[in-house]
Amino acid sequence: MKQRNFATPLVTAMALALAAAAPVHAQSNVTIYGIADVGIVGERGGADGNVTKLTSGPAASSRIGFKGTEDLGGGLSAFFILEAGYSIDTGMQASSTMLFNRQALIGLKSTAGTLMLGRQTTPYHNTLVAVADPFATGYAGTIKNTFPDWGTNVRTNNTVMYASPDVRGWNGDVAYSFGEQAGSEAAGRQVGTSFGYSNGPLVVRFAYNHKNNDVVGTPTTPAVIRGSASNKLLAANYNFGVIKLFAAVGIDKGFNAAPLGNTGNPYGGVPPTASTDGREALLGFTMPLSTGTLMASVMRKDDRTAFNQDANTWGVGYVYPVSKRTSLYGVYGSISNRNGAGYTVANNSEAGSGDRAYNLGLRHNF
Repeated sequence: MKQRNFATPLVTAMALALAAAAPVHAQSNVTIYGIADVGIVGERGGADGNVTKLTSGPAASSRIGFKGTEDLGGGLSAFFILEAGYSIDTGMQASSTMLFNRQALIGLKSTAGTLMLGRQTTPYHNTLVAVADPFATGYAGTIKNTFPDWGTNVRTNNTVMYASPDVRGWNGDVAYSFGEQAGSEAAGRQVGTSFGYSNGPLVVRFAYNHKNNDVVGTPTTPAVIRGSASNKLLAANYNFGVIKLFAAVGIDKGFNAAPLGNTGNPYGGVPPTASTDGREALLGFTMPLSTGTLMASVMRKDDRTAFNQDANTWGVGYVYPVSKRTSLYGVYGSISNRNGAGYTVANNSEAGSGDRAYNLGLRHNF
C-alpha cells in the first residue's frame, strides 16, 4: 500500500472512502464499481503532426464509483451515486478541481418515478449514449466527432432531475440546473428533457436541451449578454437480430449550442468557429461477428452559418470480449472538414488533435 504518497487532499479523501467502504457495505448496501480502460491512440493530420500515445479511456472513461440504496418502506428507497474519473496511464485524477467529477447525486425512488439532486448527466447526453450512437459515445468512431457532446451538454452541476416510471414502453425525464448567479434567476440556468418508447427491438427517443449563456455583472465586471442556445435530438435504433441499425438527427441553435471539442485550431490556417446554426445526422450499425461485435457509422455536419464549416465523418471498429467483463478493441475514425472546420477525431476521454485516428485497447469493468 502506498496511500501515504498521495499528492493531493482530494485523492486522500478518495482513499479514505475506499477504506471505509468495506464495513459500510454490510450495513447500507454500498457497492464499489468502475471501469479500467486504456489504449494506444494514434492521431494523424493535425497541425502539430502525428501523435501516438497511451491514453486512458478511449472506449469509456476510466472511473471508480460508489453507489448505495436504503429501503425506506412503502416502496420508497433512498440512493446515492459518487463517481470519479481517473487516468489509468498516469494514476492521476481526471479533474484537478473535483473529486467526483462524473456524478455526485442523491435521490429518492418509488413507483411514481425517481428524483435525483446533484451533479449528473443530461437527458441529451444520455440519449446519445443509450439510443443514438453505435459506439456509445466512445472510441474513435464516437458521435462526439460531429454532434455537440461537450461541456454542459454532457453534465451539469446543481441539477434536479425527475425520471418517470416505464408505462407500456413509454418513459421520460426532465432536468433543471440552477445558474446560481446572484441577481438573476435566469442567467446560467439549463433545462433538459427527453421522452421515448422502448419495446422489443425498437427504441425511439427525443431529447431537448436549452441553456442561458448570460453572465451577471458585478461591481468590477460588466454583465455579458449572450442569449440562449438549444439542442434538439431525435434518435432511434432497431435490433433485427443479425444486425442493429442506428439513426439520429440533431438541430443546434444559438451561442454555445455546439461547442467544439478541440478549440485550439488543430489544423492551422482558417480558424474553426463553433457553429451557432447547425444540423447533424448519423447512420450506423452493430452486428455480431464471430464472438465479438462489429460497429460502424457515418455522420454529416451541416453548418448553416456564413462560415459553412461542414464535415463528413465515418468510423469502424471491432470489440472482442475475452470474458464477461474484459474486452479488446480496435477502432478507426476519419473526418473530412470543409472551409476551415475544426472537427477532430475524438474518443470517450479526449477531443483529439487530427482528422484521422485509431484506438487499440483493453477495457475491464468491475
